[in-house]
Parts: sequence; C-alpha cells; structure tokens
Amino acid sequence: MDSTRPVVVLTDRAWPDDEIERRILDAAGFDLVAGPADPGTAEEIEALVTAHDPVAIMTCWARVSDAAVAAPSNLGAVARMGVGLDNIDVEAATARGIRVTNVPDYCVEEVSDHAVALILNWTRGITSFDAQVRTGSWNPAGARLARTASKTVGLVGFGRIGRATARKLTGFRTRILVTDPTLGADEAADLGVERTPLDELLATAQIVVLHVPLLPTTHHLIGAEQLAAMRADALLVNVSRGGLVDTVALADALDHGIIAGAALDVLDEEPEVDPRLLAHASVTVTPHVAFSSDESVVELRTKATEEVVRVLTGRPPHYPCNDIAEPDPITAGATSPAVDAKEDK
Repeated sequence: MDSTRPVVVLTDRAWPDDEIERRILDAAGFDLVAGPADPGTAEEIEALVTAHDPVAIMTCWARVSDAAVAAPSNLGAVARMGVGLDNIDVEAATARGIRVTNVPDYCVEEVSDHAVALILNWTRGITSFDAQVRTGSWNPAGARLARTASKTVGLVGFGRIGRATARKLTGFRTRILVTDPTLGADEAADLGVERTPLDELLATAQIVVLHVPLLPTTHHLIGAEQLAAMRADALLVNVSRGGLVDTVALADALDHGIIAGAALDVLDEEPEVDPRLLAHASVTVTPHVAFSSDESVVELRTKATEEVVRVLTGRPPHYPCNDIAEPDPITAGATSPAVDAKEDK
C-alpha cells in the first residue's frame, strides 16, 4: 500500500475476497483498507475509520454511524454495497456534504425470483416433501397442495423489484393487488395489476409480499394489527428488510393460527432466528440470500466501487442517495478506465 495515496475503507463484505474493489480503486489511484468480512459493531467501524482516515467508506451490512462519518478529515463518499440505506446515517453525511450512494438495480431479477420461488414452495410444498422423502416417507396421498393460478397475491411496494415480481407472477395467471402511493390507476391497468389500499390488500390476498424499503415510517409495517387483518390461510413473504415485520407479533400470529405461514429471507435480528418461527412447519427461512447470484454479486461490487471513484474524481454518481453539491475531486485529474469504459454517453 502506498502511504501517499488516499485510502478507501471497506467495512465488511458478503463475499470471499476484495479483489474487484481493490483492482478498480487501484486503477483510479486509491488504496483499499478492508476490515473483517463479518460486520463489526458501530464502535469497531468508528475505530477502523479513525485509524485510516479514509476519503470514502464502502459498507455492506456494517453500521456507519454519525461518529464514523465525522471521524475522517476529508471524507467524500459513503457507498452502500446494496440497496437499503438503513445502516448508514444519511442525515449526518448530508449535513457534512458527504455523498451517499447505493446500487438499486443489481439484484432485481434475483430478489423477484426468490419471492416467486418462496410462493411456489408454499403452493407446491417443495421443501417439506423433500424433507419427508429424506426421512423415508413416501406419501403422495397426504399432499395438500394449491393451484398457484387460483391465488390472489398482494404486493406491498411496486418499485423495480415489485414490478419484476408482478411480471413473473403474471405467467402463473395469479390475480395481483398492489399497494404503492406512486402507482396510478391507468398504469396499474396497463400492467394488469389492481391498485388497492393496504387494509383491503391484507384482507383479500392469500399471499402478501413485502417489497418496500426500511424507513422510520415502515419499521414494523406489519405488526399485530396488520396480521390480524390478514386471512387465516395467508402466507406472508418478506424479501426486503427484517425490520418491516414485528417478529414477536408474527410468531404470536402463527402460534394462534391468525395466519397460515411465513416465508422470510430477512429477519429483525439477523442472524438470530426466533425459535418460535422455526417450530412451525409452515415457516420457511433463508439466510438473507435473495439478492445473491454469481452475476449479481459481481455487478454489485463493480458498480458500488465505480460509484466511489466517480464521486472522488469529481463526477456525478449514477445512484445519488442524498442531495448535496458535487465535491471537488479528492485526487486531482484522477480517472478510472474501468469507469470511463462504462459511462453512459
């Protein structure tokens, strides 16, 4: 590492190495300092940042606090290696004129695939039958399955991923209800979905899928009241953020038969799983992998790092997440061939 070059800190990662990030940053004139793969505590991230005085912070799951944002002497960017921003103090960064970026489009196909897969697993019983066969049971007469086309699916949120999920579900001829304040009636009709208020969607849909970001206004969006409003035969699918669902209320609802099942890729307190959820055969849990494929991870790592280079070399990012004036370049005249080759013209 060249002690004269500006440093970018990578707080954590959900992949085996940091070669892609290091290669792109090195070509642009920056050194990479990588913390442990597993996310540290907020205090550990603050210490890492203080020790290396970076011009940019890249984070996967680790918390980038107000103190972490304030510690560096010349911080230009905080890049979320993912979509959601709930682990970054965006307000603190904005107040200090620090650009925050994310990569909102890298895993649209993967997350929507995962949502549809969880739905099909519910209607067709794939994992439960596999588990039975592995224990020596062969009982096709005991099957209690459903026709996917007969189901009404409610999508809460209709951004990139929600729209991709709807597109895929239309192939199964399901009825699709959508709750999203940005969706107009004419557009809904053109897309073959029904614009529906949340309370009506919860009361009607046999499958409810969450496709919304975690914000203060959406924290525990699905709690005891909303679960009580759902059908007794309903499945709740969450492939967005664990904090959207009150886990205690969900476990209570499952214990008392208020809803029939849940399919969760994300949890409130990852990696801890409420034992009451695991006690229900009608609950499927995957370990926050809906975003993941070989292709999506490479795309994420490349785009996130290229965003950092754009900001640090005085160019506007493709995916700005806060409203600030563009900073002066950290490295005067620096360019990145990897970025320039992909710039939109």
